[in-house]
Amino acid sequence: MSYATAALATYANTLGTLDHLVTKASAHEQGDALLQARLAEDMFPLHTQIRFTIDQIVTALKRLGGLELATDDSDITSFADARARIAATQALIAATDPATWPASDDTVEFTLPNGMTFAMQAHEYCRDWATPQVYFHLMAAYSILRAEGLAIGKIDYLGYMMKYLKQPAA
Repeated sequence: MSYATAALATYANTLGTLDHLVTKASAHEQGDALLQARLAEDMFPLHTQIRFTIDQIVTALKRLGGLELATDDSDITSFADARARIAATQALIAATDPATWPASDDTVEFTLPNGMTFAMQAHEYCRDWATPQVYFHLMAAYSILRAEGLAIGKIDYLGYMMKYLKQPAA
């Protein structure tokens, strides 16, 4: 399996998890006000963690898939808005052909807003930068929701694993 195929499957799984969490959060008694919750004063709020999870995937699709995509830097203002952005990104993943991604050893260069510039092989970018960024922001969103009392657990984070569950022998 190519790194591109594996990455696209991983991004689809993480967006499925994010959508599941957002759907559960939308029923929380705080409603859309929950989007302002944060773990610590110096951390981004839930709406930003959701947006960053999505943006990291979109950025990877731009850098590796050569897609001309705009990143939506506007705040997520409702859980409905979050779900719409997730669905749009899921559609982008489904439409992305892994064969269009650069060879594993091709160089990917990028500069962060703070001026730091990185150069690495395409598979390294995927493994060492893009995928950990997605999981970091997804876990931050999960943690905020747990801290706010949402009844979620590990199966809500790893729900996509249920397709592999083997039933015990009778």
